[in-house]
Amino acid sequence: MAQQSQNKFLMTAGLVAIIALISIYVLNAPDKRTAGQKIGDAIDELPNGVDKAARQLEDRTPGEKLRDAAKDAGDDVRKATNQ
Repeated sequence: MAQQSQNKFLMTAGLVAIIALISIYVLNAPDKRTAGQKIGDAIDELPNGVDKAARQLEDRTPGEKLRDAAKDAGDDVRKATNQ
Protein backbone atom coordinates (compact mmCIF):
# COMPACT_ATOMS: atom_id res chain seq x y z
CA MET A 1 0.00 0.00 0.00
CA ALA A 2 2.85 2.41 0.87
CA GLN A 3 4.62 1.59 -2.41
CA GLN A 4 1.48 2.46 -4.38
CA SER A 5 1.15 5.76 -2.51
CA GLN A 6 4.80 6.58 -3.17
CA ASN A 7 4.42 5.78 -6.87
CA LYS A 8 1.36 8.01 -7.11
CA PHE A 9 3.28 10.85 -5.41
CA LEU A 10 6.25 10.47 -7.76
CA MET A 11 4.01 10.44 -10.84
CA THR A 12 2.20 13.56 -9.62
CA ALA A 13 5.49 15.32 -8.83
CA GLY A 14 6.83 14.40 -12.27
CA LEU A 15 3.71 15.72 -13.97
CA VAL A 16 3.90 18.99 -12.02
CA ALA A 17 7.58 19.35 -12.98
CA ILE A 18 6.82 18.78 -16.67
CA ILE A 19 3.99 21.33 -16.60
CA ALA A 20 6.29 23.84 -14.85
CA LEU A 21 9.01 23.39 -17.48
CA ILE A 22 6.55 23.81 -20.34
CA SER A 23 5.10 26.93 -18.69
CA ILE A 24 8.56 28.46 -18.25
CA TYR A 25 9.39 27.73 -21.89
CA VAL A 26 6.12 29.24 -23.18
CA LEU A 27 6.28 32.35 -20.98
CA ASN A 28 9.88 33.06 -22.03
CA ALA A 29 9.45 32.38 -25.75
CA PRO A 30 10.67 35.19 -28.01
CA ASP A 31 8.23 37.57 -29.67
CA LYS A 32 7.69 36.29 -33.21
CA ARG A 33 5.33 39.02 -34.44
CA THR A 34 6.24 40.78 -37.67
CA ALA A 35 6.63 44.56 -37.82
CA GLY A 36 3.20 44.81 -39.45
CA GLN A 37 1.58 42.81 -36.66
CA LYS A 38 3.26 44.99 -34.03
CA ILE A 39 2.02 48.14 -35.74
CA GLY A 40 -1.48 46.68 -36.00
CA ASP A 41 -1.46 45.79 -32.30
CA ALA A 42 -0.25 49.30 -31.45
CA ILE A 43 -3.07 50.85 -33.50
CA ASP A 44 -5.61 48.62 -31.76
CA GLU A 45 -4.22 49.70 -28.37
CA LEU A 46 -4.30 53.47 -29.10
CA PRO A 47 -7.72 54.04 -27.46
CA ASN A 48 -6.20 52.76 -24.20
CA GLY A 49 -3.36 55.28 -24.23
CA VAL A 50 -0.24 56.11 -26.18
CA ASP A 51 2.04 54.45 -23.62
CA LYS A 52 0.16 51.15 -23.94
CA ALA A 53 0.25 51.44 -27.73
CA ALA A 54 4.01 52.09 -27.68
CA ARG A 55 4.56 48.91 -25.61
CA GLN A 56 3.09 46.90 -28.49
CA LEU A 57 6.02 47.93 -30.68
CA GLU A 58 8.58 46.39 -28.31
CA ASP A 59 9.84 42.81 -28.40
CA ARG A 60 8.31 41.27 -25.28
CA THR A 61 7.93 37.68 -24.14
CA PRO A 62 4.46 36.35 -23.28
CA GLY A 63 5.49 36.51 -19.61
CA GLU A 64 6.26 40.21 -19.93
CA LYS A 65 2.95 40.78 -21.70
CA LEU A 66 1.13 38.94 -18.92
CA ARG A 67 2.91 41.02 -16.26
CA ASP A 68 1.98 44.24 -18.10
CA ALA A 69 -1.65 43.13 -18.40
CA ALA A 70 -1.80 42.41 -14.66
CA LYS A 71 -0.28 45.81 -13.87
CA ASP A 72 -2.76 47.52 -16.20
CA ALA A 73 -5.66 45.68 -14.55
CA GLY A 74 -4.43 46.80 -11.13
CA ASP A 75 -4.14 50.39 -12.36
CA ASP A 76 -7.67 50.22 -13.76
CA VAL A 77 -9.03 48.93 -10.44
CA ARG A 78 -7.27 51.71 -8.53
CA LYS A 79 -8.61 54.28 -10.98
CA ALA A 80 -12.15 52.89 -10.71
CA THR A 81 -12.04 53.01 -6.91
CA ASN A 82 -10.39 56.48 -6.90
CA GLN A 83 -7.29 55.45 -4.97
